[in-house]
Amino acid sequence: MTRPDGTRGFVLNQTMLRVRDPSASLSFYQDVLGMTLIQKLDFEEMAFSLYFLAYLKDGEAIPADPAERARFLFTRETTLELTHNWGTEDDPDFAGYHNGNADPRGFGHIGISVPDVVVACARFEELGVSFVKRPDEGKMKDIAFIADPDGYWIEILSPNGMTDAVVQAEDAA
Repeated sequence: MTRPDGTRGFVLNQTMLRVRDPSASLSFYQDVLGMTLIQKLDFEEMAFSLYFLAYLKDGEAIPADPAERARFLFTRETTLELTHNWGTEDDPDFAGYHNGNADPRGFGHIGISVPDVVVACARFEELGVSFVKRPDEGKMKDIAFIADPDGYWIEILSPNGMTDAVVQAEDAA
């Protein structure tokens, strides 16, 4: 299938999630999910910060030069942008962000592919990660959903498991 005229070079670069406490969120995405912080940008006059995370390929290095780092960041595929509005982490009246899975439903989840869902989930269990759905629960087996510190859902899946699910769905159609 060819792309429509004028869309060559388009890349899905980022998904943005608002976070209450950047320390908790960075710890989760870096230490639990293994992502790398590529860039932090502070916008003092507007009182917010952006944190850009991604999975780096083996041997891939983040450029030290600011212009090269910006090109590296904004030309890559699939970056997670965490947006922190200053003060939310200390505001006792802040109710948190809507994760999209409570009514009214909207945004659903992001997905992370892992080599083995069961092994990944055992590690998440050891780390005290909050589960929404474990791999052996529900109608769809071999996928899991975990929640980040703000309650956003993250689907944990393996390419092999999803391949089997797609083939079964197509055979049933």
